[in-house]
Amino acid sequence: MPTLVLNGVQKSFGKNPVLQGIDLTVTSGQMVCLIGASGSGKSTLLRCMNLLEPIDDGSITLDGIDISEPGYDPQPVRQRIGMVFQSFNLFPHMTALDNALLAPRRVHGTSRAELEPKVVELFSRFGLADRMHHYPDQLSGGQQQRVAIVRALAMKPQIMLFDEITSALDPELVGEVLDVLRQLRSEGMTMVLATHEMGFARELADTVCFLDRGRILESGSPEQVFGAPEQERTRAFLSRVL
Repeated sequence: MPTLVLNGVQKSFGKNPVLQGIDLTVTSGQMVCLIGASGSGKSTLLRCMNLLEPIDDGSITLDGIDISEPGYDPQPVRQRIGMVFQSFNLFPHMTALDNALLAPRRVHGTSRAELEPKVVELFSRFGLADRMHHYPDQLSGGQQQRVAIVRALAMKPQIMLFDEITSALDPELVGEVLDVLRQLRSEGMTMVLATHEMGFARELADTVCFLDRGRILESGSPEQVFGAPEQERTRAFLSRVL
């Protein structure tokens, strides 16, 4: 059964249309990569999926339930759909471990004693066991971004959204964050990524969607979108970035 289905999703900011009729189905265990120029609507699309932005028209359903209805409580949705942003947004006065423990303790009411072993295991899985008790300013950008991913995973989401999570990193730190995504991919996590990392999208995505001016202009397997794009606009974009 499809996990997340978007039908005719539209979103404008003032008179500026940002999403113009998005249709997208994300099934369980799938990795969908959103590519396109800056300003094409990728980040807004992710924020709408997470209910951080209300949509103007269309629908978003999660396991058959319309979560985009006005007045729908977003909190249970955000527990199921985690999101990691470009900026790490870690609390500077808290250690990496305390940053990761904060939300699940507050939202789920889980005791620290019960939660901490599970979160420590996440830190170990992603090569951060020796950084748990460091503060954000003692960590590299790549380490901070991995902590942000651990923090999102501590909520036990069913779907993860990633918004250009390597764009603020030095090139040598990008690989360590992409390795975390590779691991999540191998474990069957359902993921939607907005990314400029074309090689990564080509290697691991199930579906690649090329966005242009708020529309999905082309969608298909990496082989089709990168190897034989049908749209002239897609070809022009890929010729610039590849």
